[in-house]
This record gives sequence, structure tokens and C-alpha cells, in this order.
Amino acid sequence: MAIIKICGIRSEEDALAALAAGADALGFHVGLTGARAPLESENAAKIIAKLPASVSSVMVTSVVESERLIELARATGAKILQLYGDATPETILQVKKALAVQVWKVLNVADENSIAEAKKYEKAADAIALDTLNKETGVRGGTGRTHDWNISRKIVESISIPVILAGGLNPDNVEEAIKTVNPYAVDVNSGVSNPDGTKDLEKVKLFIERAKRKE
Repeated sequence: MAIIKICGIRSEEDALAALAAGADALGFHVGLTGARAPLESENAAKIIAKLPASVSSVMVTSVVESERLIELARATGAKILQLYGDATPETILQVKKALAVQVWKVLNVADENSIAEAKKYEKAADAIALDTLNKETGVRGGTGRTHDWNISRKIVESISIPVILAGGLNPDNVEEAIKTVNPYAVDVNSGVSNPDGTKDLEKVKLFIERAKRKE
């Protein structure tokens, strides 16, 4: 059964409602370029401080400098950093040396070359998160589009660290995604969000119910 992360949380109400529905982890967009649900670090910190200790709080960011990442992680109190952008394995190791946090490196799946790219981070990151690259615009993540799940499955089979599947997931396709890829976790934002960025709690509940459904 996959771990479930609901991303793009902007309020305590949405956070607690997602947890009540069965979410295992919550994501907060702090310093994320192009974020649909951006938060200042102090606002993320206020929500994270209200969460039960058992919940995985994830700061999702495109910041790549180790000093700034450490600063933001301390400011938010997040347990996990999910890194978009071009943070190197060396940067990740620097952050982990300074802080007791996990680091998930986001890779944007485009083609078979993504398998080798994932392997580059195997000894530095705690997990690899797979998102979708919009080849037309160059936008990495937050596209609301799926990618080739067969490549994602090959990545799962090729590396020794956990894989989180993101990119275009929603209540209608999450079961198929899990069966196809067999990821450690699934990560959803726009697929359970309203146009204004708040969470559609009925979609959140349906997504979690279907993601946890046993065959």
C-alpha cells in the first residue's frame, strides 16, 4: 500500500481535513518557482507546528543553494525537503549533514535517460520523486499531466531508494498508477484541488480511498 502525500497545502483547515481523510504526508510550497499554492516560510511553520508528530511534513522548493535550503528547513520545521530544480547530490549531502531531515530529489521524467539520472542521486537522496516535464513549455512539475509510467516502473526496479510518483494523478487514475509503477508513495496536488488552490475535500477523500484500496 502506497504512502499518500497531499501537496499544495495552504491552510490548517485543509491540512487537518487531509489527515482526517487518511493522508500520510502533507506538502507545502515554499520558495517554489511557479507554485500554484505558494506559502511564506512562517505560514508553513504555523501549519506544520499544529500537525501530529506522526505526520510527514514536506517542504517543496526549487531553491538549490545549500545554505538557503538549511535556513528554510529550520524556519518551517519540515521533516522532509522535496527538491525541484538542479540541486546536486553534493548539495543534498551538505543539507543532510547540517540537519536531521530527509531529502527527496524530484526528477522530471521525459524519456529513458531519466533512469540514469535517477541513479546519480541514489547515494545522496533518501527518495526520488518523479514528476512530469512539459516538453512544449519546459515547465517541470505542476503540469497536471502524467508521464510514461513504464519508465517510472523501470526506475523503481533500477534503484535501491524509494520512489514517489507524482504528475497528473487524480482519483480516476491513481489505482492504475500504483498497479503499473508500484511506487513507495503517490503525490497529488492539482488532481484534488479547486481552481483557487484550496483542496476539494471530496476529491481528497476519493483519492486516498482508491490509493489505499487493496486488490
